[in-house]
Amino acid sequence: MRRLGLLVFPLILGVFGCAGTPPTAERPAARPPVETLRRLGYSIQVGAFLKLDNAVRLTGTLQDRGLGAYYFLHKSGLFKVRFGDFPSRAMAREKAEQLKRSGTIHDYYIVGPEDYPRFKDRRRARSYLRNAIVSTAKTFVGLPYRYGGASPEHGFDCSGLSMAVYRLNGLDLPRTSREQWEAGTAVSRKDLSKGDLVFFSTSRRRRISHVGIYVGGGRFIHAPGTGKKIRFDSLSSPYFKRRYAGGRTYL
Repeated sequence: MRRLGLLVFPLILGVFGCAGTPPTAERPAARPPVETLRRLGYSIQVGAFLKLDNAVRLTGTLQDRGLGAYYFLHKSGLFKVRFGDFPSRAMAREKAEQLKRSGTIHDYYIVGPEDYPRFKDRRRARSYLRNAIVSTAKTFVGLPYRYGGASPEHGFDCSGLSMAVYRLNGLDLPRTSREQWEAGTAVSRKDLSKGDLVFFSTSRRRRISHVGIYVGGGRFIHAPGTGKKIRFDSLSSPYFKRRYAGGRTYL
């Protein structure tokens, strides 16, 4: 599947599920005055593959080294791989050169904080970033799902999707739904804004087991389940209305 102009970011991550922590009662909360997530530092981007399988193999190799890699379809139509979060450009370059000497990677590009969405007017920066998160999430729609996100044929799990969307916008969202729930600030359903995350208890143990990205108008984007594709759904649908645990904001 190719969508030029917008980036499509399939994710290859470790085998994690969406199961997490027991939900607490939803309650309104004031929005934090600043972002609650750390901004990403410097990452390494490698590869320019025509075939997805080649990007998948490199992603797996980097993951085996504990580098948390994922691949995505660049606007050029080529698959690229990104990994790492380094405090300086020099440290990212040092790691890249080490991997290059070992033959693990070849040419590379250092992605810096300046490459992520920004807006010069601070008063509009938060709105701009929220819209960027939603735009990124929409590029995932139509991709397939698999618990744990372990192959290009099956796609990614729900928390892997939300993590990818945030990190591709420069925000260090944790990997699991439990961590994502705990990292955010509670927000009532009526106060949800674009880019917030919505959580559900879909398991018998009444634990946080599913997460989606709120896009406005009562809708969210999520990876719904095995054999299904990433899609839009409504918070008002009977299934999700019964299982809604609460929203979290990070901006």
